[in-house]
Amino acid sequence: MIQDRPLIVGIGGTPRRGSSSESALTFSLKAAEQRGARTVLLSGADLLLPMYVPGQPPSDQASRLLAALRACDGLIISSPAYHGSISGLMKNALDYAEELRSDARAYLDGIPVGCIACAGGWQAVGQTLAALRTIAHALRGWPTPFGAMLNTSAALFDADGNCTDPAAGRQLETVGHQVVDFVRMQRQGRPPSLSVATDARQEPARSLT
Repeated sequence: MIQDRPLIVGIGGTPRRGSSSESALTFSLKAAEQRGARTVLLSGADLLLPMYVPGQPPSDQASRLLAALRACDGLIISSPAYHGSISGLMKNALDYAEELRSDARAYLDGIPVGCIACAGGWQAVGQTLAALRTIAHALRGWPTPFGAMLNTSAALFDADGNCTDPAAGRQLETVGHQVVDFVRMQRQGRPPSLSVATDARQEPARSLT
């Protein structure tokens, strides 16, 4: 049954087809599929969106992204490190989540979010992972305990997208598995809704006790 197969959406990569961050995301989504999930990949050309302008009608591509974010049970984000942080392509795509602010499930409220950072060295990869986790948290998502950090100064994937580095592969599998596992844990024990209204800054939060 579809209800037993959570939908995990992957967002990431660069405009260059087959980039390390796209390959990492694809590998992690396959790990989610091994846990029984359905997956959707949005990468490269899918994320070449107009700069986000609040209130402006979204393009067809942006509408596809928003539909995926609304439908997903879990999310995996993979970004290259550009000058110490996530790429502009990824930040712009995530900015579109502002359009979810008035949804019944505002932003990414309660959604498990797996994060993958790729860099050509160790200096920027930690900062980039921290930025991804901070953004996920700001959008009310739940960053999974484990985030993948990949040093792509050496090739980690072959031409077919197979991960040639066992340690990197284990990281990516862990991200994919944790996202699916967290979705299932929520379904087993989380109350129907703990979403906080988007105007919570103006009104006191309602007690849950």
